Amino acid sequence: MRILVLTHYYAPEYGAPQRRWSALVSRFIAAGHRVMVAAPVPHYPSGRPTVEQRRDHRVGGAEHGAHGETVLRTAYLPHRGDIGTRTADHLVAALDALWRLRRRFGRPEDRPEVIVATAPAIPTLLVGRLLSARWGVPLVVEMRDAWPDLVTQVGGAARVVPGAVVAAVRAAGDAGERPGRREGAARVLSLGRLRSSVVALAKRVVHRQVTDWQTEAYAVVTTTSRFAEVLRERGVPTVHVVRNGTELSRVRAQRDHPPGDHAELRCLYLGNMGRSQGLETVVRAAAVLAREGVSLRVRLVGHGVAAPALAALARELEAPVEVLPRIPHREVGAQYAWADSVVVSLRSWAPFAWTVPSKLYEILATGRHVTALLEGEAADIVRDSGAGDVLPPEDVAALVELWRGLAADRSRTAVRASGRDWVSEHADDDELARTYLEILREVVAD
Repeated sequence: MRILVLTHYYAPEYGAPQRRWSALVSRFIAAGHRVMVAAPVPHYPSGRPTVEQRRDHRVGGAEHGAHGETVLRTAYLPHRGDIGTRTADHLVAALDALWRLRRRFGRPEDRPEVIVATAPAIPTLLVGRLLSARWGVPLVVEMRDAWPDLVTQVGGAARVVPGAVVAAVRAAGDAGERPGRREGAARVLSLGRLRSSVVALAKRVVHRQVTDWQTEAYAVVTTTSRFAEVLRERGVPTVHVVRNGTELSRVRAQRDHPPGDHAELRCLYLGNMGRSQGLETVVRAAAVLAREGVSLRVRLVGHGVAAPALAALARELEAPVEVLPRIPHREVGAQYAWADSVVVSLRSWAPFAWTVPSKLYEILATGRHVTALLEGEAADIVRDSGAGDVLPPEDVAALVELWRGLAADRSRTAVRASGRDWVSEHADDDELARTYLEILREVVAD
């Protein structure tokens, strides 16, 4: 088959979507298929390419990928990591991909037989939809997370009311306010409410449009069974599940620490530090245990908009928590070797009941004990695999109780093979790629 993959994130960047598609594409190529990937010049996660990336990757260039694929590099917009500039970057890259792909595949005989558009990066789905309609080629929509539900959940309505509104309301309540200040505060409050209403309307429009694209696609691929069921209930006719996975041969199974190796309980979080993870729960629990005299060290390693606030909270509460920057993947094994327990955390937002953090599969493969602040399908996986302890998300008291017990009885954090066995059966890259190819063959045959 001739397969076109539309994505905003691709190697040599490293992250969950990049790793997923590198694993799939390498196996597609090995099975004899031809793959073109349309993706921007690498600029994740900083929002700008490094000097080396700018030198090695040019907008409009057609590169030879690491696995034999062709990678068409599209434009990008430097961003600051916030949702506004990131969305603008997604839009710029998508529009440039649309223009370049239409020019490149002017002749029908050269066109792909199937298009896979993978989100997040919602504009990527629009490009897939437009190219599918223009060329008469089937489109497969891949939803790596519970989109569009997360776009309507993240931050909530409160975040769109600017700080000026809060300040104005406080000023209006001042008994000694000057004439006219109450009216000015009211105007600012009205503006904030208007902005909140506009954002809420925009979220509803995005939700409805993305659902329409999912319904119109030849097939939708999700990474979790629960979200697949949600889409089927909404009327999406053909939904398949291809989990995120891991390559067991590349993940080292950890060993138990020798007796007396270290006195403190060591807990590790490794990954994105954004609003979705709710990691302030971890910091607050560590502070409580430190005040109790429990010997504990916590490492939060990664990047994200919440990292500075987490570091500030740790300093304020005098918590035994260090917040470290993102590390190359080759150094991840040393962090797993250091830890007694590895944290996986999401907030208690409804869409996260249908979400499984991709990092969970790698953690299971290490055999380390998992501290799981999760619900829904991700929590079920930890329970079914016997990989650790499951707690309600954002529950400081429950986390304090668990870590207090683990610190008192370190044998509860012993390495177990059951997590790795679960990954071998349910989330191995080789099997996932075979499943994906079967889906694409069915779509092309139709």
